[in-house]
Amino acid sequence: MSNGSCDIGLIGLAVMGQNLVLNMNDHGYKVAVFNRTVSKVDDFIKNEAAGTQVVGAHSMAEFVQLLKSPRRIMLMVKAGAAVDNMIEEILPHLAPGDIIIDGGNSHWPDSSRRTKYLAEKGFLFIGTGVSGGEEGARNGPSIMPGGNPAAWPHVKEIFQAIAAKVEDGTPCCEWVGEDGAGHYVKMVHNGIEYGDMQLICEAYQLMKDVLGLNADELHEVFTEWNKGELDSYLIDITSQIFAKKDEDGTPIVDKILDTAGQKGTGKWTCLSALDLGMPVTLIGEAVFSRCLSAIKEERVAASAILKGPRISAKKLDRASFVEEVRRALYCSKIISYAQGYMLLREAAKDQKWNLNFGGIALMWRGGCIIRSRFLGEIKKAYDKNPQLSNLLVDKFFTKALTKYQAGWRRAINHAVKGGVPTPAFTTALAFYDGYRTGRLPANLLQAQRDFFGAHTYERVDQPRGKFFHTNWTGHGGKVASGQYTV
Repeated sequence: MSNGSCDIGLIGLAVMGQNLVLNMNDHGYKVAVFNRTVSKVDDFIKNEAAGTQVVGAHSMAEFVQLLKSPRRIMLMVKAGAAVDNMIEEILPHLAPGDIIIDGGNSHWPDSSRRTKYLAEKGFLFIGTGVSGGEEGARNGPSIMPGGNPAAWPHVKEIFQAIAAKVEDGTPCCEWVGEDGAGHYVKMVHNGIEYGDMQLICEAYQLMKDVLGLNADELHEVFTEWNKGELDSYLIDITSQIFAKKDEDGTPIVDKILDTAGQKGTGKWTCLSALDLGMPVTLIGEAVFSRCLSAIKEERVAASAILKGPRISAKKLDRASFVEEVRRALYCSKIISYAQGYMLLREAAKDQKWNLNFGGIALMWRGGCIIRSRFLGEIKKAYDKNPQLSNLLVDKFFTKALTKYQAGWRRAINHAVKGGVPTPAFTTALAFYDGYRTGRLPANLLQAQRDFFGAHTYERVDQPRGKFFHTNWTGHGGKVASGQYTV
């Protein structure tokens, strides 16, 4: 048994780790800290943590001894091998029932593996998504814990204390589910974040390149949008970005090179969607748009050779154009979240997780990067019907899509006529039109597959699960290929 005095320990004093420690301290918890580069511990205690009750340790043994039983140890280290190495370093110092928490951006299968591995050794594991960046970590992040359910009662109070709160004081932190469920939900959150950011960028380019709006005018548009249905963290920071000037008085945004980076969570979301056969098309386009942005030199060379249309802004009514773009952004956002929830639903089935979909919307309602007023409506939809098959068939979202889709279509029309790429707006509309179509052309696709590969097909006049093969050329055999699902 440990007779330490600290409520929780944290390893990894980069920006997120430091801010979480200070947040815990603010809420009355005594925190022990350790870092592989030990000088960072002393620097932190001397500077950022000066005047707090945070305790620094200079070795793993000393660190673990500072903690009350059951020991709660949170890791804020780089995802991947670094987490496994750190766990191995900690294990010899632990007693049965102690808890290791991974708060990094780990890939969810790693969290599933670690939950089982540590359970076999008598220890508890939590893999938790933490969203909100450094500001969120300091003042209240969104926290998405999963792993071993036996660990949750031991960390619930601390996590809910430091998490962001919605208007009524409910914390943006609730138990997500077993094994890697917490990190899976965080991964989908990040994928949706990719989608939201791409949609905002497409709205920006449409208004800049077709209407000719400058940064000051765009600042006004986004400030206005943030007062209504699109009220969200990302719209808010976008309005602030347009207002920021460089030292010479010109907008900083115009001086930033147009090549986007990515850390992989958007890609993970798309790969999972492909594995589960879910059409998460908008996040896919958002990831590919970043890839396209990265081949800057090729694009610049191509821009001198490949021609496209240009339309005159003089013929357009500014107010109605801006409103159409706003509607396209709102409708596409609905599609993206609907697709994200389709993926969560399928993953829950596949992994046998019992996910609380309304609870997930609540966790994303505050503290995190995708926090928005809109998520309140998603929570209401799942509170009304926890078995909701798709967000699009909830009354609130059906009504919004019906009301706004003409403007959405016109905005995409302007983009096509003006030669402005809007892959996310466009794929969102294509998905909407596909989802509401009772008969898609996949019948022809199945005929083609049967023609060249004898892959068989089902018939509209026969029960599902009964397969047929046609001898299309008159000289094929009677043998059909086996069925399998990719």
